[in-house]
Amino acid sequence: MILVHGRGATAEDILLTCRGLVRPGFAFLAPQAAGNAWYPYGFMEPLERNEPWLSSALDLLAGLLRRVEETVPAARVILLGFSQGACLTLEFAARNARRHGAVVGLSGGLIGTDGTPRDYPGSLAGTPVLLGCSDVDPHIPATRVVESGEVLRGLGGNVEVHLYPGMGHEVSGEELRLVGRLMAALERRDEVGEAASR
Repeated sequence: MILVHGRGATAEDILLTCRGLVRPGFAFLAPQAAGNAWYPYGFMEPLERNEPWLSSALDLLAGLLRRVEETVPAARVILLGFSQGACLTLEFAARNARRHGAVVGLSGGLIGTDGTPRDYPGSLAGTPVLLGCSDVDPHIPATRVVESGEVLRGLGGNVEVHLYPGMGHEVSGEELRLVGRLMAALERRDEVGEAASR
């Protein structure tokens, strides 16, 4: 699982947030953003305003995933981000649509202004996608979360969107429970695949 931290946070922070997900058979990798931010301005600013930092962050994720794929196929890798890290994770998954183990965006949405073209190439090929956010998040409009879910569904993702009434800008225990469910489903798929290859 690749964990992508939010603005002003660290790799250690998101590893600590997700410590309840630790189980045998999973490794957790958390890259660290320079200056604790993946890009300098809000995620709903024009794309060009966050360049070249946005492209650099997307390239970093691509390079990390390539290294992981030397031993683990992308179809067994879960991409998870929170806040700014969720925005980056979802944008990466959309721009590089293919089968992953799962894609999880907690308190985030696709990057760019309203009306940004979303004609991404590729297909998520049934990748489970989990989006969770407060319905009154001060940083992430619920409408952008829903729109992002629709875009990722259009790319072939198996999308679940959960909006939590009155929740803060945080990761909830319920969201972690849902991530745990995705992990268990991925383990079951692995077991079925191994049995079929015998």
